[in-house]
Amino acid sequence: MDAVTYPEEKVIDFIVGQTIPLRVSSADALADQFNVQWTPTLAVLDSEGKEHSRTVGYLGPAEIAPILLLGIARAYFNREENEQALVVYNKLIAEYPASDQIPEAIFFYGVVMYKHTHEPKYLRAAYDRLTAEHPGHEWTKRAYPYRLIGV
Repeated sequence: MDAVTYPEEKVIDFIVGQTIPLRVSSADALADQFNVQWTPTLAVLDSEGKEHSRTVGYLGPAEIAPILLLGIARAYFNREENEQALVVYNKLIAEYPASDQIPEAIFFYGVVMYKHTHEPKYLRAAYDRLTAEHPGHEWTKRAYPYRLIGV
């Protein structure tokens, strides 16, 4: 990723503007603390050092921002900060529509909307969108029970 992904100006701008990056080598004590078994490993941690997402392996420049946004949204989701999670999921879906992360973002957008409003129609809407846009995808399969929700 050093040769292709990280030198990209868009990647640099996103990482510097949206995260507090910390780079550790596999020999660093932090690698042991965070159980880094293979590099590159990208982990999204909150301000207290709690991990909310992890990605292992090479990612091209087009997937860095979406994977990090997904991790940021997951951190908000895990902390039940629903409004902030919705903002990040919306940003991811709107700005990176071709990303491989979109099905998961659609799934969790529906879940967060349900948790925020207690209206199951958002779960069904997520399923319907996943079925239409990403048939056969893992996240579409996970949303399969939501098909039973009446609209």
